[in-house]
Order: sequence, then C-alpha cells, then structure tokens
Amino acid sequence: MINPRQTGNHRTYTVATLLAWISLGTVVSAQDNESQRTAMLDRATAAELNTPYEAPPGDALSHHTSGFAKTLCSAIFVTGLEADFAAENVGFFSAPYEHRQHVVQREVDRDTRQVHLTLPNGVIRTAKFNGDHGCVTLPIGEDDVFFEPVEIETTLPDPSGLAWPMGDVLAEDPLPDELDQELIAKAMDAAFTPADGMTAAFVVTHKGRIIGERYGPGISMHTPLESWSMGKSLTATLMAVLIQQGVYDLYQPAPVPEWQSPNDARQAIRIADILRMSSGLRFRAPQDPDIDPSLGYPDHLYVYTGTVNSFEWAATRPQQWPPNTIGRYRNSDPVLINYLVRLGVENRGEEYLSFPQRQLFDKIGIRGMVLETDPYGNYLLQGYELAPARDWARLGNLYLQDGVWMGERILPEGWSNFVSSLAPAWESDGRPIYGGFFWINGTETFPVPRDAYYMAGAGGQTTLIIPSHDMVVVRQGHYAGSRAGGLALRNALTLLMDAVPASTP
Repeated sequence: MINPRQTGNHRTYTVATLLAWISLGTVVSAQDNESQRTAMLDRATAAELNTPYEAPPGDALSHHTSGFAKTLCSAIFVTGLEADFAAENVGFFSAPYEHRQHVVQREVDRDTRQVHLTLPNGVIRTAKFNGDHGCVTLPIGEDDVFFEPVEIETTLPDPSGLAWPMGDVLAEDPLPDELDQELIAKAMDAAFTPADGMTAAFVVTHKGRIIGERYGPGISMHTPLESWSMGKSLTATLMAVLIQQGVYDLYQPAPVPEWQSPNDARQAIRIADILRMSSGLRFRAPQDPDIDPSLGYPDHLYVYTGTVNSFEWAATRPQQWPPNTIGRYRNSDPVLINYLVRLGVENRGEEYLSFPQRQLFDKIGIRGMVLETDPYGNYLLQGYELAPARDWARLGNLYLQDGVWMGERILPEGWSNFVSSLAPAWESDGRPIYGGFFWINGTETFPVPRDAYYMAGAGGQTTLIIPSHDMVVVRQGHYAGSRAGGLALRNALTLLMDAVPASTP
C-alpha cells in the first residue's frame, strides 16, 4: 500500500500557478507574488550544490528543426493530418513557430514515410516513420535508427463488437436522472467554442460511462492526437505497474547504473523523489523561474530534439540540489523513470518496447496509443506519444478506481493518492500544484473541486480526474488554438460541474 506524505492539499494559497501554460497554453503571471518568487529563488540558492553545468551541444535552430521534423512526421503519418495544416498548427513546443520560418525546403516523402527539412546552411533534418513506434528524428548523417523495431501487437479482440470501456460500443439506455443532459450538451458545445480554440477531441465519463463525446473535423474516436506531457502521467503509471509487480519499491534509492560509483551523492535520490519532480538534478528547462538563455539550449528540450541516447544524457547530469528539496518541472525526471522502467523490464528477461501494451494497455482496453522513441529505442514518454481521447479516458478511469480494473489490481493500493498529493518540495515553495507526475488543482487552475488532479500536456492537452464527481474529462486540441482552447475548456467544466452532482460518500 502506498502511503504518501499528506500535507497542504486543502490550504488556501495566493500563489499563481507558474506553470499553468502546460495545460492551458498560456503563461500565468506571478505579478502579485514577486516576494514569494524571490523567497523561492533564495531558498534554491541556499540549497545549491557546487557542481558544474554542461550545456547540450548543437545550435538551437538545428534542434528546433529536429523537433519540427518529428512533429510533422507524427502529424502526417500517425495522426493523418495534412502537412500544411500541421506546419501551421501542431506541436510548437519542441519546434517554435518562429524557427519554422527558417526552413527553406520541406519534403514529405510518402513512399518512404519520411520528412526532410532543409536549413539555409544546407543542413537537412530528417524524421522517419518507424512503424508501431511512430516517428523519430535521425541524427545528422544517419539514415536509420540504432535499434531493431518491434511490432506492437494487442491481444484484445476487435473493439467494434465490445462494450465500452474494453471496446467501442456505448450503452444505449438513458442517462441517470440526476445528470442534467441539457447542460451536458451545452458543455460539449462550449468545449468547441470558439472555433479558433481548435479543440480536436472532448470526452467526458461519469462513473466510467461516456456521457459526452465530440470530435473536430477529420478526427474520430480512433485518431491518435498529440498529447505531449500527459505522457509523464503515463510514465508514472508504468512505474506503478512495476512496483505492483514487485520490481521496485516507491521509496527505494533509484538504481540508476550511472550513480553507483562509491560516494556518488545521487545514490540518495529515491524513486519517489524523481516522480515528484524533485530529484535535484542539474537540468535546465525553459520554465525554470531563473532561466538564463545565455547558458545555451535547454536540456529539457534536448532530450526531445538532440537525437542522442536520452536516458544516458539524463543519468549523467550532476546534482544541483539535494533530493526532495527543490521542486522544478524538468524532463530529467520522467526520462529517468522511463530509464528505470526499461531496466526493470529487461532485467527480468522481458522485451521492453512491447511492455506498455502487454502489461497495461491490453488490461484496460487501450489499442491506439503510439509511443515514440529516441534513435536508441528509448521511449520518450516525457511528451512524445500520441493517443485517442478515449484511451486517455480509460487511463483516467483506472486512476479514478485507484488502479483496479474489472477486479484486477494493476497499480498499487493508494497509488492514486500518492500521485495526487502535494509533493513536499513544491509545498516548501508555496506552490500547491504538483504531485507525482500529475498536476493538482491546489490553486484552482480549473473550475472544479480541489480534489481534482490531472495529466497535462503543452498545447492544451488535458485529462482531468475529479473523484468527488466520479468524472474524467479529456480535452485534446491542435497546439495553435491552445489559448482559446484553454478558455473553452474552463467554460465547459463550469457547465459540467452544474450538470453532474457531487457523488454521495
């Protein structure tokens, strides 16, 4: 049974949600909290360890073009979008729009399923569709990946004849009387209003049943959509599967091979610390409150675009702070958890790349998730995954049921409580917004009860779990519409809170 440290979830805070842009596509200002920000930075400075920083190699334009190539490749060959539409509207996080303008030639090779982008200096960045592993950007000068792809096969039967959630068939009986169907319909309309919010999918479940569902133009219940950092919550889930199976313990020191030399201080970092974004590793991210652009390209993006062994890069970073001391939203931590997942699976003699489908997806009805890798076959589930909205709804409902699915315990007892409890290092900074690779609604980022917690991805990708209402709400959209889409989501949620009463204990 997982027993998280229970602190601070229901206090009243005035701190702004500094990282709300991840879920809403907007930056929330800390204008009234400069003193708190100063105190936060002072606390980090006091805890600072005297370790060197090594910036990632390569120039920003090449890296951003690497991200652009991958984004286009996935949008075209996984989601099925048109290239021009994708170039204008999809996946700005690892490929900022202003950098896309430097591409002098764009070639989409539908025969080989590759995207080639040429820069003014003649450098070509190529992303290749890699079968069931989606797309990957290749290192400059390489024409293939450095691992043997596998076919990801599901054991699940055809979903067209199976009832939800294991299949596609929805119940036909009327919704319960306590649900206001008119307000639910208005909420569905609100989620897609205005049109420039570019909402692509909106799915609402109550007590596991789909009570609202709608898709944008060209999108269906089977379309894998960009999901970005919702993959971090999936990463937590894969680790939970291994903990439930006895491979790891939540509070054990993380057995990262690169940390096992005598007197390596990183041996004190626990798996729980990493899941709480408080490993303390020196790893720069654009959303760091004291980010210094002069230090070079951020590591946070490099593990997407660097076409290197991402696990090795993260594992070889030194400590910046003692573990469980300072909370920062950095991709070092989900990359490391994915590294541990690979080690745990392979150390017991199993094939790694099919592990998520075999040990998680097949158990809860997921057939459509596409998990992408670096060129070395490491899953980049800090944000490189695409999935239909219904599959995120299934995952959300697994958490709503504390890891039990149709009588089988898949995640450890209490795991939902762990991921939705305020991380101690974040509480120390007065930021009640982060748990265990899940965001928490401690500052009421969303107009739903504070017991809600959620998966969030750049560009407005959101899966909200609302235990007090037995609800899961999934919203996915094209990145360019994230600002308006975030407001649309808020409006829809306000209506849903009136449409669906709180559950009786």
